[in-house]
Amino acid sequence: MHIVQLANFYGPRSGGLRTALHHLGAGYVASGHQVTLVVPGRRYADETLPSGVRRFSLPAPRIPGTGGYRAVDPHRVRAVLERLEPDRLEVSDRLTLRGMGVWARRNGVPSMVISHERLDRLLEQFLMPEPVARRVADVANRRMARRYDTVVCTTAFARAEFDRIAAPNVRRVPLGVDLTTFAPARRDDGWRHTLSGDADALIVHCGRLSPEKHVERSVDTVAELIEAGHRVRLVIAGDGPRRRALERRARGLPVTFLGFLSGRSDVARLLASADVSLAPGPHETFGLAALEALASGTPVVVSASSALREIVRPGCGAAVDDRAPAFAGAVTGLLERPEDARRAAGRARAEEFAWPRSVQGMLSALT
Repeated sequence: MHIVQLANFYGPRSGGLRTALHHLGAGYVASGHQVTLVVPGRRYADETLPSGVRRFSLPAPRIPGTGGYRAVDPHRVRAVLERLEPDRLEVSDRLTLRGMGVWARRNGVPSMVISHERLDRLLEQFLMPEPVARRVADVANRRMARRYDTVVCTTAFARAEFDRIAAPNVRRVPLGVDLTTFAPARRDDGWRHTLSGDADALIVHCGRLSPEKHVERSVDTVAELIEAGHRVRLVIAGDGPRRRALERRARGLPVTFLGFLSGRSDVARLLASADVSLAPGPHETFGLAALEALASGTPVVVSASSALREIVRPGCGAAVDDRAPAFAGAVTGLLERPEDARRAAGRARAEEFAWPRSVQGMLSALT
């Protein structure tokens, strides 16, 4: 069958959504299906990716303050869909492309939307009181669930706001991790020494430097550890609108900003070479970067307010309160455990999230 994947806010260079779409699309092609990915871009482009996925880019304006993200006009998307004539429609955008479910129903195309974020949490981020955010999200979620044949959530955390309204067409399908690219064997002791200098422990934070990721908590965690007498260094890999503010916050602390790492192999080497990874974002509905760290054999300290509490177990990390002292205490506890044990536990947990399993779950939801 011909599966068309739609997405806005598709990272220009990287990002969890981009990673997920590429792996799912490649899996669909490997299963014998035709796949077209429709995303925003600088200009019209029609190309075939190495995976066999056809990627169709539509011109779209940049969204200010996002570091290059774009959102294409839904009218252009509908015009492309008319030409592509999909057998199945998979939408990874519940905001700007939410009307695509209506198009699919009118044209007799089975559809599904993947909920990559919690709408109620997004509204709270914009300083909306929690009760109001929930009511607004409930109204929007009921409308969206009615428009699509299936709503897919990747975790129980992501599904909670749909369970709250008793949506009948929700399925849970976890995402996966690239267990070949991200592996303990990628560890590079020479590079680790170069990065950490005279520090006893190397801590990493990988991801976009944007407000919802709360990268400042990683910086503050290092400040807590230094004040307690620990010799650590934090390496932050990634870029985004918060970089300058974070650099000011980290002044005087052992923090290195690597910027954006273009090669996935470089990210894998960094994660495998670290002692602990931090993922403080409280709104993550899955958290691919944290899972990549686990696959690399590196334990992760995560926000207990996010979906990562479902993925990170005590043996391979810790889920803690959204406070720097709690993160610092968890880091200390992990470093006190035998290195071989914590690395083996992380890898074993990641192996439960292979991409082929996710692909089969998504195909089942599509059919």
